[in-house]
This record gives sequence, structure tokens and C-alpha cells, in this order.
Amino acid sequence: MNVSDLLPLAVAIPLLGAAVLAVAGRWLPRLGRDVLATTWAAADVVCLSLLWARTSPDGREVSWLGGWSPRGGHSVGIVLVADRLGSGLALLVAVLVLAVICYAWRYFDEPSGEHGGMFPALLLLFEAGMCGFALTGDLFDAFVFFELMGAVAYALTGYRIEDPRPLHGALAFGLVNSAAAYLSLLGIGLLYARTGELGLAQIGTALDERAAAGHGRDTLVVVAFVLVLAGPLVKAATAPFHFWLPDAHAVAPSPVCMLLSGVMVELGVYGVARIHRVVFGGVGGLPEAVVRDTLLAAGVLTALVGSVMCWQQRHLKRMLAFSTVGHVGLFLVGAALLTPAGLAGAAVYMAGHAGAKAALFGLTGVLLDRYGSVDEHGLHGRARELRVPGVLFALGALALAGLPPFGTGLGKAVTEEAAGRELGWLPAVFVLVSALTGGAVLRAGLRVFGGVGAPPSEHPEVAATTGEGEEPEIRSADRRLPTPMLAVPGLLLAGCLAVGVLPGVGRALAAGAAAFADRAGYLADVLGQPGAPVAAAPDAWWTASGVALGLLSALLAAGFATAAVRRVPRRDTGGLYRAAVLPLRRLHSGLLGDYAAWLAVGLAALLVAVTAQL
Repeated sequence: MNVSDLLPLAVAIPLLGAAVLAVAGRWLPRLGRDVLATTWAAADVVCLSLLWARTSPDGREVSWLGGWSPRGGHSVGIVLVADRLGSGLALLVAVLVLAVICYAWRYFDEPSGEHGGMFPALLLLFEAGMCGFALTGDLFDAFVFFELMGAVAYALTGYRIEDPRPLHGALAFGLVNSAAAYLSLLGIGLLYARTGELGLAQIGTALDERAAAGHGRDTLVVVAFVLVLAGPLVKAATAPFHFWLPDAHAVAPSPVCMLLSGVMVELGVYGVARIHRVVFGGVGGLPEAVVRDTLLAAGVLTALVGSVMCWQQRHLKRMLAFSTVGHVGLFLVGAALLTPAGLAGAAVYMAGHAGAKAALFGLTGVLLDRYGSVDEHGLHGRARELRVPGVLFALGALALAGLPPFGTGLGKAVTEEAAGRELGWLPAVFVLVSALTGGAVLRAGLRVFGGVGAPPSEHPEVAATTGEGEEPEIRSADRRLPTPMLAVPGLLLAGCLAVGVLPGVGRALAAGAAAFADRAGYLADVLGQPGAPVAAAPDAWWTASGVALGLLSALLAAGFATAAVRRVPRRDTGGLYRAAVLPLRRLHSGLLGDYAAWLAVGLAALLVAVTAQL
């Protein structure tokens, strides 16, 4: 089998598996459905592992479906492209889906009959959309996979249709993301009208040729840039497009949250980087300085908003969701640097974050299973007997804080160093955001699993979303905790650690980042033209300064958490809270109309920020 044949298989395997489960699941017993779903998910992991291993570190594998290869630089076929970052992200998707399917064994009391097997079938369909998005080389197909991914995510978020809260969260998720997707489609239409092409490489080449012919950059290209990036930026939960994320995570089943925060939002950052680099990264696109400054500002804003809001939460799922917003801001900063070093750091950071965040959501599912609550205050000291989950939860919190030698710490260190070369104050943002998000999660772990400190008192201005009275996701809460619900989070944290201690992982992702940044090589490989050698890969390994900053952020996180649990609660939290934090909390109203308004405001701000620098 040729390597290029693995590309369509990576998308076809979960699609076929979803169809088989949707049909056969009606008659199979629960064990049979679990085994069948696990087999299909494992098959895609094997397929993508082979694709990853057989893809050249500094090259790409290209598959033109049906043999519709380009003629004279033009084509009408569907193209899939795999470099080390794209195939690596698809492999991460497949591994997390397999982990979630194993975690969800016996998780739901899903009956046999008409709806038997629907949950794992939806997971496989979700996997197909995410893998297709990571591997596509066509802008319109990216929209199709984007919509497939979104539609299935809406269904998974509102899976418990008997409870109105998941339906409300799924509705906000669906409408905001669909509006952004249609804006992206409008931008794709503008680019097609200008170039007559839909492939990423073909559009980029056509824009460069127009510039070479003396046709300067015009308003249409600038507007198309903003519109096309609307979908990925919303999917990545970039401020001010992030409001849907905590609402969806608060009500989605815990296994679904493991995928939403573990890999789906990271795909948004990947989409921003890929579309800019290939389509708009040439002479016919936008100047690098304009894009870099705009995305850096968006990344820093997202990181700060997410970390501050994370610290304010007591609902554990919302807390973890806002920590995802904060870390996505840091990923976007790395991608916005537009350098191989920044991309390498962001890639390592994403890989480590996926394991840590998915593990933390899995452990939150354990609390929901045992106590029917995810409220930090209401659970104070109730989970003392859950020693293993408590230890894993604390390790996950320290991993979020960037503690060496976790993969999150390595990614943070590499990205910090690359960012510091551009703007000397950016490493301070990484330290602060990591400390706040890790400290908030560690604070919750100390209270819930250790009973540390006095039970917190209510504050009159705390939002009503506490996490008390949640519907248990497993109906028989008195039964023994399933082994996969502990084993899977433990293995995910071990994977996060492996990213930071195995030098081969960082080297492979660094080589992939160098190839990702090689726009000319991408265009040449897709269009069947000779290309130039790729630049040397950056170093993606520990440095003394990276270790020191990682230890600093972890110590700050521990200090913040310890101070919070020992502090005597007061009703008056001071002027800073009332002047800065409280207005930020009130912006997160939960009202769909407000979220739509922020989508319009964010797009207008993005357009103004870009045009003001041209």
C-alpha cells in the first residue's frame, strides 16, 4: 500500500465505523457495541500511526482522490495533504477518541434497540470530521469537514435530551459556530470569485500571480481573509468569540468535554495557521507584520481573559473550560509568531495540553459519577476517600501550570523562548496565565479531594452557575467505579509526561514545524512541482531558562492555590474585583443574543486591526 493511500483511509475508517455502529448497534448487546467501537477507533489509530511514521519529516504526502491530479496548476479534484504537523494532529485526534471510547465503557445506560450504539457512532463521526479538517488541502472541503465536526459536536453536547440544560448549551454552541462557518463560506466564495480556485495551494498561487502581474492587494482579499478566519477563530474560542465554550462544556457529557477541550479547539488554531500560511502568506496576501501583530494581540487577550475567568469559577467544568480558553491564547501566540520555533512550541504545547486537559475532564466525570456535583464549594472534603483520583487531579493541575518535565512545560518553554525573541514581555504572560489556570485547578483539588481550609462562604455577586444538583451521567451511582474511568486519565497524564521526557517527540514536531512554515515546499508538493530544501528544524528541548520559568509558574500556582484555601472569606472583595473582574464576569451572560453581538464586534475589530496597518 502506498503512503498516499493511507490519507483517504484515515477519514474513511471512522466514517464507515460510524455507519456500521449506527446500524448494527440496534441488535448488538452493550459489550458488543463497546468492542466494535473500540476496534474501529483502534484501526484508525493504526492507520494514522503508519501515516505519521512514513511521512518524511521535511516533506508531505499528497493524495488526489480519484486520480484527479492538477493539470497546468489547476484541478477540480479533492486533495488530502499530510505533513508531520497535520498527520500528527490527526493522530492525536484518533488517540483521544480511542481513549474517550474506552473511558465511556459502561458510562451511559444506553439501551439496545433503536438508539443503541449512537453515542460511539457519533464519536467516530466526530473523529472523521476532525481528521478530515487536519488533512484536507482544499478550502471548501475544510468548510465541509468543519461543518461535519460542528454538527456532530452539537449533537454530542446535547446528548442528554431529557435535560433542558444540555439542549441550551448545544443551541448556543450550534448557532454561534454555524454563523461563523457561514461567514467563512462567504469568504471562500469571495476568494473563488477572485481566483477561480478552491484548493489552498491553488488559491495562494493565484493570488501571488495576480500580485506579480501588477494587481495589488485589494479590499476583497482583506475582507476574505477576515471572513475565512472567522470559523477557525470561533472554533478555537479566541476572545471575544469564546463565550460559547464554557456554556457548552458545563452541560456536555464528560467524555465529550475531553474531546472538545482536548483537541477540537486546537484544530481551530491549526486552521488559522494553515490557511494564513498557504493562502495569504505570499506576496499576494497580507504582510506578515500585519498578521503577526493582529494575531498576537488576539492571543494575549484570549490568554488573559481565560485565565482571569478560570480563577473565578467554582463549577469545575466551567473552570476547566476557561483554562482551555487561556491556553488557546498561548497556542495562538506561538502560531502568530510565524516562525518555525513558535510553531514547534505551539505543537508540543498542544500535544501535552491534550493529555492533561482530557485527563482532568475525565476525573471531573468521576466526581459527577460519585456525588452528582461538580461544585468546588459543595464538594469540599467529600472526595477524601478518592485518593488516586485526587493525586491524578493534582498532577493534572501542575501540568497545566507548566511544571517540568510534563509536555505542557516543554511546549511552554519552547514557545516562551520564541516569543521572548520577538517581544521581551511575552514570557511574563505565559507565566501568569499558566500560574492562574493551574492554581485555580489545584485550589479546587485541595478543597475537593483534601478538604483543605474552611468551607468557602457564598459571595453575593458570584454567578449562579455553581455545579450543584447536576444530573449524574451514570444512573447507578452506588456501583463500583469502572476501572477505565481511572485508567484512562492516568494513561493520558502519562502521555503528557512522555511528550516532555522523550526527545524524539519534540524533534519530530520541530521538523514538522519547519516543513509547515515552508510555504514554497507545500505549493510545490501539492501542484507537482520541484521544491527547494527545507530550512533546518528549530530546537524543541529543555533549556535552563525554560525549566526555571516552568518551576516559577508551578510555584506561583501552588502559592495562589494555598493562599486561596487558607484565606478567610470576606464579603467585600475589594476595588480591583469590582472595577475589573466583575464587569468581565457580567459579560458572560449566557444570552445567545449577546454572543451573536460579540461575534459581530470581534469581526469588526479584526477587520479594523488589519486594515489600520495596511
